[in-house]
Amino acid sequence: MSLEVIQLSKIYGQQKALDNISFKAEKGQILGFLGPNGAGKSTTMKIATGYLLPDEGDVKIHGLSVLEKPKATSRMVGYLPEHNPLYLDMYVKEFLSFIGGLYSMSGKTLQSRIVEMITLCGLEREAHKKIGQLSKGYRQRVGLAKALIHDPKVIILDEPTTGLDPNQLVEIRKLIKDISQNKTLILSTHIMQEVEMLCDQVVIINKGKIVAADQLKNLKQASGKSILLLEVEEKLELEWFTPIGEVSFQNKEQTAIQIAVNDSPEGRKQTLQVLQKKGLTLLSIQVKERNLESIFHQITQSS
Repeated sequence: MSLEVIQLSKIYGQQKALDNISFKAEKGQILGFLGPNGAGKSTTMKIATGYLLPDEGDVKIHGLSVLEKPKATSRMVGYLPEHNPLYLDMYVKEFLSFIGGLYSMSGKTLQSRIVEMITLCGLEREAHKKIGQLSKGYRQRVGLAKALIHDPKVIILDEPTTGLDPNQLVEIRKLIKDISQNKTLILSTHIMQEVEMLCDQVVIINKGKIVAADQLKNLKQASGKSILLLEVEEKLELEWFTPIGEVSFQNKEQTAIQIAVNDSPEGRKQTLQVLQKKGLTLLSIQVKERNLESIFHQITQSS
């Protein structure tokens, strides 16, 4: 197991920021670590990276405790915090050389690694510029290069795409996906679409407690019913569709309804059979699957 959070608790004054939470992250997968503001995400990440001590519990990186072996575990973790700390007056290569030196890297090994990171993060054209001259997107790339320079086994990214334009989003997401092939990667973000595109596993934390932890596909399957949206030219009767699922009107004319179904393909098939039997004129039929945003809202509002 690459990263294991074990019964972690942290108290600030009267507030229990983390309440006995546990989860695991594995190599080759991206774990989406989600929660509302103030849920305990940043506290967890700071403990995992050694920036903060827990009151109870532990985090293990490849079997080593961050409490018992802080130096060894810190070298196995790469961390990009939400507010990407960079020295704006440094040149890109100079900055990466400085960071590598903090990990006791030097000589040809360091120079080779810098070249590798510049290529991996798409910084070739910017490598001779000062960081302060770079766009937000390229600064994020420098932040990723910084997190990766020492070849960590575990990478933790906190809101890595905040403030990026659509083109930059595509590029950074691809980079994150590429990096995750041989690493354990934890991604914390408020962008649910990003999680659906990138993540294999999801952990949701709320008020300091884990309220959901599963593979993304399993979470979706267990989250409830899909919605069929149906519109025809004629006036509808709800009783025609009650054997299929939970039905309600969507307009005053009663020509549009929604049907909550457990199995969307079967529900769609049965709905079309009713339309054919009643001789109704179909205008549109859509299947609205539950997405991560609706699941997140339901879980965090009810917990």
